[in-house]
Amino acid sequence: MKGQDRLEQKRIVPPVLRNLGEKAVLYLRMIKFSHSVFALPFALTSALIAAQGIPEGRILFWIVIAMVSARSTAMGLNRIIDRKIDKENPRTAAREIPAGRIKVSETLLFVGIAVAAFLLSAHMLNPLCFKLSGVALFFVFLYSFTKRFTWASHFVLGVTISGAPLGAWIAVTGGFDARIALLGLAIVFWLAGFDILYAFQDVEFDRRYGLYSLPARFGIAKALRISRACHLTTWVLFLMTGILFAVTFPFYVGLGIAALLLLYEHSLVKPGDLRRLNKAFFDMNGYISVTVFFFTLLSYLLPV
Repeated sequence: MKGQDRLEQKRIVPPVLRNLGEKAVLYLRMIKFSHSVFALPFALTSALIAAQGIPEGRILFWIVIAMVSARSTAMGLNRIIDRKIDKENPRTAAREIPAGRIKVSETLLFVGIAVAAFLLSAHMLNPLCFKLSGVALFFVFLYSFTKRFTWASHFVLGVTISGAPLGAWIAVTGGFDARIALLGLAIVFWLAGFDILYAFQDVEFDRRYGLYSLPARFGIAKALRISRACHLTTWVLFLMTGILFAVTFPFYVGLGIAALLLLYEHSLVKPGDLRRLNKAFFDMNGYISVTVFFFTLLSYLLPV
């Protein structure tokens, strides 16, 4: 019966719409759209702190558009630039471009639309956001090449993603405040810390193919210690951000939960046992960013 129902649905939906829907799913899968939960909550956290409350809806809307379009640009470019590497790596050979499900020309068009959306959102926010949009796009483009010449690529990715809270601050205030750099630095170390863990999957391939990563350069055991140091630094910078901006009590409850999540994340990964690496990478980091945002929001919603 279920099979017949699906066939009936296919007959009802026009082929053009069905093809568009299938293509949209492929694009969302290619850019790992679900991973937007990693950085977007930190952009919104920064917006809350900048406004000392909830910013106006128009600003929040364009911040979200800027975040989604910038990330789509980054992932699309990365898939194009790395397509030959992805084809050689057994872990990534089934990705949409090397598997032939999406053409390079189609991805270029997708990236062009994403860049246009990002520039439009920056323009709609304020003049400084628009002026700095080129800097953001430069780092988005640069990151995909760094694994070819430096093991510090994880930190370059962190610097790229740190544009999320910095950009959100500028979006709300129209200017820059050096204090928000603490939150930007926290994101640099947070992102680098879990990107180092992610790179554990490709250590042997990276060494064989001549690619650079911190685990390939220093080994998994040492890279794990560096990742833990990065995440300790992240937590301290979160704490300093809260103190500097006088964020109220719920924020620190969120930091306590985030600390437990970080500890659990690192308990999942051991030098000789990477079986739970995906859980550490995908689940825990999403929980951490959402937790920090949610409790920051509570700090401004609840009476002091």
